[in-house]
Amino acid sequence: MASPVLVQLIELLRRLYGETQGFLDTPDDAQLWYNRGYANGMVQAIRELGHGDALPADPALDADGEGWDRIAQQALTPWGRAHAHGLEMGRKETYEVLEGT
Repeated sequence: MASPVLVQLIELLRRLYGETQGFLDTPDDAQLWYNRGYANGMVQAIRELGHGDALPADPALDADGEGWDRIAQQALTPWGRAHAHGLEMGRKETYEVLEGT
């Protein structure tokens, strides 16, 4: 059974993915791109820490689909940099939370 902290992280992850649907079509919204990056960073950390089985069975994980190529193409834009920063912070903070429990 997943820890209560992991359950809360998964709930946050689901919310972030829901709130950021369509982010690829809104390059003028850097916050949306940051939030999507944060969610992607959370997924990376959860998998790296061995909790991948707790992830939803069918999340819209960008790293698992063609969306990742479209994100990479935007790396030098302000919204692409926002995504990269969100990715870094989501991964870092998820590690901090899960390793601190």
